[in-house]
Amino acid sequence: MQSFKADVPVTTPPLKPAGAAQDWQVIQHLMPYLVAFKARIVLTLLCLVVAKAANLGVPIMLKKIVDSMSVTTAPQALLVVPISLIVGYGALRLSASLFAELRELIFSKVTEHAVRQVGLQVFNHLHALSLRFHLSRQTGGMTRDIERGTRGIQSLISFSFYSIIPTLIELAMVLGYLLFAYNAWFVVVTFVALVCYVVFTVTVTEWRTHFRREMNTLDSKANQKAVDSLINFETVKYFGNEQYESNRYDANLKKYAQAAIKSQKSLAFLNFGQQTIIVLGLVCILGLASQGVAKGNMTIGDLVLVNVLMIQLYIPLNFLGVLYREMKQSLTDIDKMFNLLETDQEIADAPQAQPLAIQSPALGPHVRFQQVAFHYETNRSILKQVSFDILPGQTTAVVGHSGAGKSTLSRLLFRFYDVQAGAILLDGQDIKQVTQASLRQAVGIVPQDTVLFNDTIGFNIGYGKPGSSQAEIEAAAQSAQIHDFILRLPEGYNTMVGERGLKLSGGEKQRVAIARTLLKNPALLIFDEATSALDSETERSIQKELNALAKNRTTLIIAHRLSTITHADQILVMAEGEIIERGTHAELLALEQRYAEMWRVQHVEKPA
Repeated sequence: MQSFKADVPVTTPPLKPAGAAQDWQVIQHLMPYLVAFKARIVLTLLCLVVAKAANLGVPIMLKKIVDSMSVTTAPQALLVVPISLIVGYGALRLSASLFAELRELIFSKVTEHAVRQVGLQVFNHLHALSLRFHLSRQTGGMTRDIERGTRGIQSLISFSFYSIIPTLIELAMVLGYLLFAYNAWFVVVTFVALVCYVVFTVTVTEWRTHFRREMNTLDSKANQKAVDSLINFETVKYFGNEQYESNRYDANLKKYAQAAIKSQKSLAFLNFGQQTIIVLGLVCILGLASQGVAKGNMTIGDLVLVNVLMIQLYIPLNFLGVLYREMKQSLTDIDKMFNLLETDQEIADAPQAQPLAIQSPALGPHVRFQQVAFHYETNRSILKQVSFDILPGQTTAVVGHSGAGKSTLSRLLFRFYDVQAGAILLDGQDIKQVTQASLRQAVGIVPQDTVLFNDTIGFNIGYGKPGSSQAEIEAAAQSAQIHDFILRLPEGYNTMVGERGLKLSGGEKQRVAIARTLLKNPALLIFDEATSALDSETERSIQKELNALAKNRTTLIIAHRLSTITHADQILVMAEGEIIERGTHAELLALEQRYAEMWRVQHVEKPA
């Protein structure tokens, strides 16, 4: 799969065919997840046919019982009714229920397998998408689309195998029996009524679909606003905008309520129209049956049979509008979820990509930026022909004002984006030609903005190396100067850190980030303002640990405080996407240019 260029938006889904063609396309995408259990599908269909055959036999048996009882009006009438008919009636009703339950029991594994596989594939695909996609997505709306999509699969399969297909089989059996036992007019009236019912239902449901679509759109928007507001809880509090957020949320809920009322009105019209057609059809059928009884062509049992058959047939049809609407909505929801699967990865492994091979794991790789040019948007260059080397076991620091392109270097090393020109090499291997998994396994970062999982402190530290023992986690915490703090907490390493780690201070979160990177023990280290949130005393303490960790290991430090990088083997000064100075701390001070000026600004003494 070819990657999109960096300036091409990746969140726009491809154009889709409309209407029935789109629905069939969704079904075709879904079928591979179902056919994995062919034997279960066949058994389900067999149980379905047997259940419907037994269901058809119930009114037929009831007819025979009624006819047997109508031969006499004496008190001993019950003795006339063969016991076998009553037993058969009960057995048929029990069989219909038994095989219906067996059908659901056998098919449940198929449904759950399909939901699990699709959900897992979407989850994995979202993790494979580029950083550009995740920076532009709206979490609330996307999670709601996934939730509705997985629920839509369950609904679609359930409606198909438990309602639509059984109804069609029962309809075929009823029409066949009417044609076999009575004259063709019963079939004609039943068929015409059913056609009118289906046409009316489909037409009205299609008309009112846009009300449902509008409801879902407004529901997603309301959910997006709510999630975004709750994620930014502190910001809302800082500015005292609780009422403003409430008004924004209420405005979306009001629009949703208006759309819901329109949808309910159209539903009432649909239901009344359906009942009108059902009643007219039933009246015509009973009229024909009554004439047959009057002429002696039919018995009272036949009248009861025809009435029960029609009611038995119309009961599931009474929900056809709901089923059709829900199936259409399920197809739409599934399609939205499949659209996520069709979103291009942008950053994908090359067809012949090989695992990254580090020649000297103890020292780390030789990093080379070779004439690298990069931009997020075509009208704004971030890096301009940047070239530098980080030798194995050495430390290179990058400094410069905000917007100079420093943090972009780390994003490119992790291959969150691909460069537009030039190449990035690790031990002579272009990172575009190695697997992303092996590349990211070899690189560790302590970011400036640390985001933690809403789990325990122990889990967040152990995330650097899944499967780590408690002793390894505690050793990493000790190196990051956070072990003693954790032990003072009531629940120790089992303390929950809250959403995005909000229960911890900035310095505590950063020390957790340092600990999990220490635990990962990568070949290439990146410190992106790693101690920016720490107080001076803690910074000095942790800086010693970071320096020890970086010793004899390939390290890239992105720094603002120059005092933390004086030990670096090489310091790069960046401005407007270019390297304007390079050298050691002493060499750059001797140049008396940009670096020396930055050093003086940061170390000027404040007046007393």
